[in-house]
Formats: sequence, structure tokens, C-alpha cells
Amino acid sequence: MLTLYGSANSRGLRVIWLIAELGLKYEHKDWLPRSPETKTADYLALNANARVPTIDDDGFILSESMAINMYLAKKHKSPLYPADPRQEALCWQWSLWETDRLDRQIVDYVRNTVASKPEERNAAVAEAAWKQVVPAFEVLEGALAKTPWLAGSAFSIADLNVASALYRALSIDVSRWPKFDTWLHTCWDRPAAKKARAMREH
Repeated sequence: MLTLYGSANSRGLRVIWLIAELGLKYEHKDWLPRSPETKTADYLALNANARVPTIDDDGFILSESMAINMYLAKKHKSPLYPADPRQEALCWQWSLWETDRLDRQIVDYVRNTVASKPEERNAAVAEAAWKQVVPAFEVLEGALAKTPWLAGSAFSIADLNVASALYRALSIDVSRWPKFDTWLHTCWDRPAAKKARAMREH
């Protein structure tokens, strides 16, 4: 039995999306980041970082959402996980690139521009984040000008992992990067993505 610890209002969103793509049955512990449940001795035994998400897959414990998605997609022989080693490597490349270049930056920008109350926003934080977001979006625009997907000729775990991390970009205008804009909304228009998004926005 697969158990997922982590709310859709966390990086668990991408795992929920993938589970929906795979059609897996699972038990869901809908825990928010830094919630009391994540600080219990039982949970710390699973994830000493006290973070979500974590999975328990028939006794195999794994944390870090990118790794979880790679594992689940490969284990279940999903077409989202390429058999070709070069395309597989591209999936890893883009997933790791996103965690470095956009994961925190897009959160900081959106939180301090449109997501928070005006009195809670920090313009300096938003400006600093945007200076990092723009070149990263330029990289995606350039890559997607060459091919409609990040790793091969079809939607893959690379697209899911990166697009899921860019959930907050759906709330801002990215039309100055038309290829990226189209790709982002195409990814989020998938039925599994809509299901995951509904869990976050309910």
C-alpha cells in the first residue's frame, strides 16, 4: 500500500499529480508543512527533516518530491519516465535545474506580489526574486522554442516536475514568454493536473 504524507498545499502537489497520472490507489495523510503532525516522533522516524512530502511504499520510505516522482514513474513503468537513457537524463536535468533556479524564487515573487495581502508584501524580496525568475523563464522559453516538451517528443516526468513547481506562475502574466506560457497551461490542462489543483484550491 502506498501512503503519501503531505498536503496539496505543499510540494506534495506534484506527487498528487503524478499519482493521478498513474492511477494509483493510496492513503493520503493531508498534512501541511510545519504542521504538528510533522514534528511527532513517528513522523521524524520516517523523515528526520520534518518536511513533507514523504511516501511509504510497502515499507520503502522516500522523501523529496522530485525523487518520489522519479521513483514512482519508473517503478510503475509509466511512459512518463523515458526508457531512453538520454531522455531519462534530461528528466533529471530539468528537475534538478528547477529546484535550483525557480523553486524558491517563484514562491518569493508571487507571495510578495499577488498572493499575500498588500500589507504583508515585501517589495525588495519580490524584486530580488524576479531578477532570478526572468532569466530562468528565458531558459525555458529557449528550450521550448526547439521542442514542445522538455525531454523528448511527448509530455514526461520532466514537464510534470517543472510545471508542478510553477503552479504559482499560473497566477501571473507570463505572456512575454509565449512558448513557456503555452507549455505551462497545456501541462496544467491535463486531467490529472486539474484533479491535483482542485485538491489545493478546494
